[in-house]
Amino acid sequence: MACMKVGSKSEVFHLDGQTWICSTGLTTDVIIEVGERTFHLHKFPLLSRSGVLEDVIGELSGEDEKKCVLQLHDIPGGAKTFLLVAKFCYGVKIELTALNVVNLRCAAEYLGMTEDYGEGNLITQTESFLDEIFGYWTDSIKALETCEEVLPHAEEVHIVSRCINSLAMKACADPSLFSWPMSGRSAVEGPGGAVIWNGICTAAKPHTVSEDWWYDDVSVLRLPLYKRLILAVGSRGMKPERISGSIVYYAKRHLPLLGRQSSFQTGNYVAPGATISALSDVDQRSLLEEIVELLPSQKGVTPTKFLLRLLRTAMILHASSSCLENLEKRVGAQLDQAALEDLLIPNMGYSVETLYDIDCIQRILDHFMLADHDSVDSTSNSIVYEEQLMGGCHSLTPMTMVANLVDGYLAEVAPDVNLKSPKFQSLAAVIPDFARPLDDGIYRATDIFLKAHPWLTDSEREQICRLMNCQKLSLEASTHAAQNERLPLRVIVQVLFFEQLRLRTSVAGWVFVSDNLENSQHPSGNLALARNDVSTQAGTTGNHLVAVDDMKERVSELEKECFSMKQEIEKLVKTKGGWNAILKRFTFKLKSKPCDPKASKPGGNSKASPASPLVNGGENHDNGELGD
Repeated sequence: MACMKVGSKSEVFHLDGQTWICSTGLTTDVIIEVGERTFHLHKFPLLSRSGVLEDVIGELSGEDEKKCVLQLHDIPGGAKTFLLVAKFCYGVKIELTALNVVNLRCAAEYLGMTEDYGEGNLITQTESFLDEIFGYWTDSIKALETCEEVLPHAEEVHIVSRCINSLAMKACADPSLFSWPMSGRSAVEGPGGAVIWNGICTAAKPHTVSEDWWYDDVSVLRLPLYKRLILAVGSRGMKPERISGSIVYYAKRHLPLLGRQSSFQTGNYVAPGATISALSDVDQRSLLEEIVELLPSQKGVTPTKFLLRLLRTAMILHASSSCLENLEKRVGAQLDQAALEDLLIPNMGYSVETLYDIDCIQRILDHFMLADHDSVDSTSNSIVYEEQLMGGCHSLTPMTMVANLVDGYLAEVAPDVNLKSPKFQSLAAVIPDFARPLDDGIYRATDIFLKAHPWLTDSEREQICRLMNCQKLSLEASTHAAQNERLPLRVIVQVLFFEQLRLRTSVAGWVFVSDNLENSQHPSGNLALARNDVSTQAGTTGNHLVAVDDMKERVSELEKECFSMKQEIEKLVKTKGGWNAILKRFTFKLKSKPCDPKASKPGGNSKASPASPLVNGGENHDNGELGD
């Protein structure tokens, strides 16, 4: 740390209780009171250095020849700083450091200690030292911290702005080109025993520094000064990702609730490294609202996980509605980057109806759809849907990622018996049909909801089931749905019907492949080769024809059963016994006659997607979803 000694005399001051006495052998003739301290001094040394003391002492001396008494309770820095000023006036050695120079500079300005009252006066000395410490990162941070104690006076002499400009310049500079900035607030030992002091590495080997080296140092500042520093680095062209990283670090340090998980699944705990602040809830709420306004507005710059935790903390602290809306819009703009566990925000309202705050997720989803509407051409929806079904779209679109996220969220909140059917439907219906390559996720959520709400009427269950497209269920989901007694009968029929169409399409494809294979094995221009390989060709063609015949026979049986089922349904009286009869006669009959796996292999839609809920933990629910 930079320092400078001013003066030449040895110590002549000593403390007696709350009184400082200057023992020069002469009787003191002036008493100066600063706070609880009293200083017994001599007029001449003070008059020779301070214009303000000269005027005040002159007025009091003219009124009374006795010892005059002054009160300087408003002097910047208080009694501790005035002691250094008095020593300077007496010519006693004082040491200027980054921790006292700001107070001394402000006190010198307050007392009018200019060059008119002696060459090399305190204003000149402190200004010269300030110019020196502005070249060092650590000293500049310490000087800026002390500005908070005498902020109005420091602003008046432009110390705050000069500190911030010095720090902003260093934070924006390339640390590999300039050796000043290093993380940490004091000298540290580097690799190989090299000492890093004030950002200068004494080792010959260069020391690599990451872009976040300055986050911890500036996080000790109070919000007003930190905010000004962030605005300064932003005006100098710093990347918004680095600015956001600093703000995230600052928020985690000063908002203890931000590090706590508040979930029914994970419980409450404090994240490692979080600093517990002594701020009250009111102060934390004010701090959080300021931080939200300070975050860069660019999409994707601030991590979605942090935004959701900030939103949860804002709810706990009862932040303003504008702050909550701001956070919901930010999350909605990049919802495709969110994780399911972060969306499970407990309901913190006064009238708690559901376990999780579903209304908040509904608003976030609405913001996402509004933002995505401008970036996606509605005319290309059908093309995107077809590409996804054919497997031609290797990377998931943001809409598809959000669709999977919403389906997973619905499955998590569906067991809540207090969740009303309209709210469940409203959230699920926001996702357009083209966004889901497969409807296994929404089917799983629907099945869980139906099991948790057995009192729903048939019309309500049918309305819920309209959320899914039976034609877009995987083979495993279709098999499960065909045996699911919780589904309305109409949905069961649709599932079986589309399975029949899928099987027919698969057979048609096999017939087409078989015909092409047979034609390729008997080209008109190669009759001699055909005669030589006739035995091999006959065996291969025979195998394919047998497989095709078996498939045709199976399709014929399915068509007959489907026709018979339609007739039975028209006559069926809706009773439990009648329903069980239908299942025994048709559904389980399908299960007892599985299709040849070789025949179903080429079907593009028969292969389960990796995102299928049957693979992603469908068996984890012991309530029978997708596994009954």
